[in-house]
Amino acid sequence: MSQSVYGIDLAKYSFSIHGENHQGKVLIHKTITRSKILETFANMPPSHHLHTL
Repeated sequence: MSQSVYGIDLAKYSFSIHGENHQGKVLIHKTITRSKILETFANMPPSHHLHTL
């Protein structure tokens, strides 16, 4: 199983998300609104680590 790491920058109305696999390849890098946060994370592959930035 490959590992991935996601980071999230929390703001008042939007969130910046960055995810990388174990080789450092970017899986996701985008800014989303508060209303899309649950939908976005529900559709991502499982992660072993989640970091807030």
